[in-house]
Amino acid sequence: MTQILFDDIGSYPLPRGILLDGLSPDAYAALVRDCMEQKLAAGVEVPTYPQFRDMIDMFMKPIEAPDESESPYIVRKEAAEIEELNALEPLAISRGEPLRLRVCVTGPVELYLSAFGATSYTDILFNLATSVARFLERAKEVPFLDVTVASLDEPSLGISPSIIFEEDDLTRALEIASEPCKDIDCEIHLHSPLYAELCCRVPGINIVGVESAAHPDYLKLIDRSILDETDSYLRAGIARTDILSIVAGLNDRLGLNLWTDPKRLEMEISRAESPSILEGRLSKIHAQFGDRIRCAGPDCGLGSWPSQELARGLLFNCSQALASFRQRAGPS
Repeated sequence: MTQILFDDIGSYPLPRGILLDGLSPDAYAALVRDCMEQKLAAGVEVPTYPQFRDMIDMFMKPIEAPDESESPYIVRKEAAEIEELNALEPLAISRGEPLRLRVCVTGPVELYLSAFGATSYTDILFNLATSVARFLERAKEVPFLDVTVASLDEPSLGISPSIIFEEDDLTRALEIASEPCKDIDCEIHLHSPLYAELCCRVPGINIVGVESAAHPDYLKLIDRSILDETDSYLRAGIARTDILSIVAGLNDRLGLNLWTDPKRLEMEISRAESPSILEGRLSKIHAQFGDRIRCAGPDCGLGSWPSQELARGLLFNCSQALASFRQRAGPS
């Protein structure tokens, strides 16, 4: 059995009492490193650089800045930096080896929707895709990083009624964006499986991820034979991250308001998303997809969770679940 990598989607809660506004560059860099250390300590094998900033603004601001673009919606390569990656250099140096990580860039469709909504200017979509590719190219060139997985974040694909592009145009945009990923794993992070087959047929993308912990029925819409045919893989969501829905269900069942009792909240979340439950989810997904699973971890990012302690606990439970699953499954 091919070993399943434990990765995460990226976003993470800020420490209590900390706001991004007013933080100095050095303080922000220290915040990023501390978060990455938390992810590594929790057992995440291919952690995403910590995403504290808005997933649209962090890419669109340089793309739209006149002095950082070479033409409309095409960022200059030297301006296509993800500042969080530079913050990780001291951490990589202290570990004595390149830091293995997952680099996530907001995808061209998501960026397009944020600026143009329900329109279909294909030239702009393709320009945005070129910019996405440049962010990935620059990330791969950072000497102290080992970019093991690249990811295109496209949560609206298959959900938003504002997407009116033809499928050929969507395919072409994703081809352009994933061009730098030919020698590494490239994941697309979806919130719906409706475009999973289209994504599998994009040459640069070889892993499709959907929110299968919160929505296990989504996996019924992914055809194992398509994964085999296209030599594609699945990213399995094994831990729910829809914190509002989780807590609403717990409050209803327990007759409590867990939001007013952080310690009880942490205990109940740990029970609801325990290692044994997460391992059970992974086992069911493995029974359906076998060696077509490449990565596993939480459904989505944890930025909306109320504390870093709670988020770190969920990542640790994922790590325990994967360790137990591997032990039962035997050597890879």
